[in-house]
Amino acid sequence: MNYLRNRAGTIIVVFIGFAIVAFLLGDIINYGTPFWARHQNQVGSINGEAIDINTFNVQVDQTSEMFRQQMGGGNLSPQMKSWAVQQVWGQYLNRELLKSEVERIGLSVGKTELNDLVQGDNPSAQIQQAFRNPQTGQFDRSQLSTFISQVNTLPQGHEAHGQWEALLQNVIDERLSTKYNNLVSNSIYVTTLEANAAYSQRNKLANFEYVLLDYQSVPDSAVTITEQDYKDYYNENKGVFKNPEETRSLEYVVFDASPNAQDTARIRTTVEELKTQLAETKTDSLFAAVNSDTKYPYIFYKQGQLSPALDTLVFGAPVGNTVGPVLDNGRFEIAKVVESLVGPDSVKASHILLNPAIEGGMDKANAKADSIKGLIEKGESFAALAIQFSTDENSKINGGELGTFARGSMAPFEDAVFGAKKGDVVVTSSQFGIHIINVEDQIGSSRYVKAAIIDKQINSGRETLEAAYRQATQFFGEVGNADFQEAATKQGLSVLKADQVTAMETMLTGTEVPRELVRWAFDADKGDVTDKIHESENHYIVARVTGIRKAGQLPLEAVKGEMEEVVRNRAKAKKLIAQAEEAANGATSLAQIGQKLGKTPAQAENIVFANPVIPGVAQENAVVGTIFGLQPKQPSKPIRGSQGVYVVEVTGFVNPEAPADLSTQKQQLSQSLSQRIWSLAFQALQDKADVVDNRARFF
Repeated sequence: MNYLRNRAGTIIVVFIGFAIVAFLLGDIINYGTPFWARHQNQVGSINGEAIDINTFNVQVDQTSEMFRQQMGGGNLSPQMKSWAVQQVWGQYLNRELLKSEVERIGLSVGKTELNDLVQGDNPSAQIQQAFRNPQTGQFDRSQLSTFISQVNTLPQGHEAHGQWEALLQNVIDERLSTKYNNLVSNSIYVTTLEANAAYSQRNKLANFEYVLLDYQSVPDSAVTITEQDYKDYYNENKGVFKNPEETRSLEYVVFDASPNAQDTARIRTTVEELKTQLAETKTDSLFAAVNSDTKYPYIFYKQGQLSPALDTLVFGAPVGNTVGPVLDNGRFEIAKVVESLVGPDSVKASHILLNPAIEGGMDKANAKADSIKGLIEKGESFAALAIQFSTDENSKINGGELGTFARGSMAPFEDAVFGAKKGDVVVTSSQFGIHIINVEDQIGSSRYVKAAIIDKQINSGRETLEAAYRQATQFFGEVGNADFQEAATKQGLSVLKADQVTAMETMLTGTEVPRELVRWAFDADKGDVTDKIHESENHYIVARVTGIRKAGQLPLEAVKGEMEEVVRNRAKAKKLIAQAEEAANGATSLAQIGQKLGKTPAQAENIVFANPVIPGVAQENAVVGTIFGLQPKQPSKPIRGSQGVYVVEVTGFVNPEAPADLSTQKQQLSQSLSQRIWSLAFQALQDKADVVDNRARFF
């Protein structure tokens, strides 16, 4: 201790000095680290605007929930989750890219305009999509009204508020995008010269004869491809070999673990047992909710709302009967018919909502509701009372109006309103409070059945999974000591290939793969084999990285393989052009050239510039383009096409009548350009932007 006390000053100085050096070194080290290491919580950035992973995740969850609701509940597939991620990223990209443009121009969306986009006569497409009736597939305005009414009664911080705010922001972004697109579209102008040229390209006909010297007529061994040949083609077509984002090439083997006949029989036996129990139970809805893979709502169904086979059985069975099982889309379904009635298809109603917490408890709220009901029955204005007493801020401003809604869209008080008569005032409770409801009108009449429904997805059993996994394990062990293709051939397995795999890919040539596999591929080196057997819902997969392509201009060596056939054909073309030129020497017609080459000229009729296809041969842009610049009855010089070398002779052109009015032509061209203008403008903004995409690290 004496030693430390005597030297305390020195120790403190050294310690502080060390801390300062460490801080400076840390800053230097941090400066040299890559973006992803310094921004661990950023899913990306757009023009310097960072996107926090937590905020991004919230929006992905909200979008996923919307997808799930639109699909009628249940779990989302990995593909659907990937779409949710892509949609949210696209929204960020669209918003940030337009942000500076919109601010510069001064575009905005006002409150009245936003209200019209949400609840007007023609709501935004995003509103219509979010509140689509899963049974009819149509926009359900009553669902929208119900959601707004309910969300206004929920406490701040509830996830429904976040979903609603995110949806409104998307509606605003969509509207701003439309306004910007309209501005750009209105800048389009089609000249008379352009309209005339387009009309001619679609209507002027060319008739010609041709002699084709096919590339296949020259053996591959007859030509030698030089390095210069590759370089020439590469330099002429550099734009083709630009990679917009980093990709991987993979070869892989899939081991199928899909359900087999034994699995189907096993699930059917389970469903038959559940059918017996469902028929005997006294708690139909609870039993169905506990035992069904899909949580079907316990409501009245109209004929046509269930799967076709189950629908037929349910509406043909007496009350109390249990029907099924039927097979639909890979699952067995059974149902117990609980009740049957003939009732209205939709109801027009208004309501007053009381909050028991504000009123001092449920008893006081019920007493107040009865008093309000009494006033209404004595002739008091329902609308005035709604404005005075209702806690539903969205509907009270309209006198409590809920609009017209169908069965299934007002679950909290559906039985009360559909069980009442036109003109009735009913009081009922829900999780939102006490409702005083005025049934203004009932529309339509159909038969409805209340049913408790249970379904079971046919999934793979343990034996099926273990058999596939044993095969995958055997291959995985072999491939560690042998060539990938060799190991697969030895076991009689097919090797699949996938090129241009992006970092956010979820499918490989039609097979759904786990995101973990793709993330591994982007961390691996060329030639690496997966470090484990990857598993998807019904597959086991072993893969190997066969190629890596960085973003940007690809080097010649990376694309040699894919250009080899074209380069070889170009080498063959040199030989064939020499043959054609020799045959053309001294010839005055195509027939004479064909005779020297041992070819009979073929005919092509009614060819237009806008569709450069030679019938029975191929699309030949260079050939058809050359034809429209030739004079009739004069053989052309040899033309290098995609299928071979051509010598052509125009027999005649058929010129169309000059259009009396080019306004229609101009309008068609303008519409065509307008349809492409937004994607072109968006791509231009994206090309100029500084976009960092780290999604693959998180999803």
